[in-house]
Amino acid sequence: MSRLAFALDQATEDRLLADAVEHGHLIVGRALAQAELLAGIDAIAPEVVLVGAGRSALSAALLEACDIRGIRIVALAANDAERAQARALGLHEVFALSATWRELEPIVSGGVPVAAAGQSGAASREPARTAPVIAVWGPAGAPGRTTVAVNLAAELAAAGHRVALVDADPYGGVVAASLGLLDEAPGFASACRLAGSGALDRGELERIAQRYSSARASFDVFTGLVGPSRWPELSRDRVTTALGAIREWVDYVVVDTGFSLEHDEELTSDQFAPRRNAATFATLALADEVVAVGLADPVGLSRLLRGHAELVDLVDPGRIRVVVNRVRASALGIDAYGQVRQTMRRFAGLSDVVMLPHDGRAVDAAILTARTLRDAASKSPLRTAMRDFAHDVFLPAVPVTVPRRRFGPVRAGVAAS
Repeated sequence: MSRLAFALDQATEDRLLADAVEHGHLIVGRALAQAELLAGIDAIAPEVVLVGAGRSALSAALLEACDIRGIRIVALAANDAERAQARALGLHEVFALSATWRELEPIVSGGVPVAAAGQSGAASREPARTAPVIAVWGPAGAPGRTTVAVNLAAELAAAGHRVALVDADPYGGVVAASLGLLDEAPGFASACRLAGSGALDRGELERIAQRYSSARASFDVFTGLVGPSRWPELSRDRVTTALGAIREWVDYVVVDTGFSLEHDEELTSDQFAPRRNAATFATLALADEVVAVGLADPVGLSRLLRGHAELVDLVDPGRIRVVVNRVRASALGIDAYGQVRQTMRRFAGLSDVVMLPHDGRAVDAAILTARTLRDAASKSPLRTAMRDFAHDVFLPAVPVTVPRRRFGPVRAGVAAS
């Protein structure tokens, strides 16, 4: 049973009301205008609000008020324009105005878990998987976090795994733009909203995620915020819950995080206020591996060293993989790779550093065509380095079978030629 509030036109409410009551739901508010609903939302305390998707009924203020209180919103759209308006606000729970209660009931009651094909009942449930969460972090200055995250997801997918790429940058991510995906409705914010109301299941994940399609290397994408002003949607608890649900759905989760590790915001007097960097801290705390990306020039290495010192206060150093991007002699002089190794060893005590070459032509081709390096420049040095990085660090080693000799078996104690 759910506590329902209706903010619909009278005809639609009359059509749905009897079925809602018959299914055991408690109606706590009827025919509410948006202003009335906002004014009385604490008094009636609904769990679900059914609202029209038009501008007069649905707004960012209403979404924010419901998000803060953990109230789920289901919108009914009369036409494509209203549907687009709801999705532009970040609401994915949008149905046609003519929808029957049979269509709405699974959503209103919290969603129905999707069982494996050909199975049913508790005995048929698959054991929960714990897919690795790989957080890609880097300091300010555009070191290439998104490039690394996108292409790491592509290489893991190319190895035959189901991969989810999550844009969790609270300052406004660019994963969607990098892959040519629509970002009118931020997918990860929607996942967090559903997680906050306890309604994020496999069916919802499949509906929210967008698909980057590629030959033998497709993966799912949860797009990021369309603007930096929407960062309160990514609260720490919601991000943790959403990533926990996603990791049970796929084999690998790659998360593009924000750059800031500042805690200054927590010094405010309001201890319950939203935190701008909460999504970043939540992701780093949950991650099995953290890829710390820095830029290979004097300024970029300086930022990476300072950021790495802050990162080890939050994450076990054993879970951190340092990647230095765009290594080139023009910025570091002769023996650029040796310069990076010496700098990281001397100032951070790091001897195991992954270095990616400067490959502007391949990166430009990928950005121009909104594709991964694997699709846009498969033989480029940077793509090769990303493939090797993914295989060496994140993919389990495949046992190599030594074939028998062509003209007879290999005898014990004799090596095959």
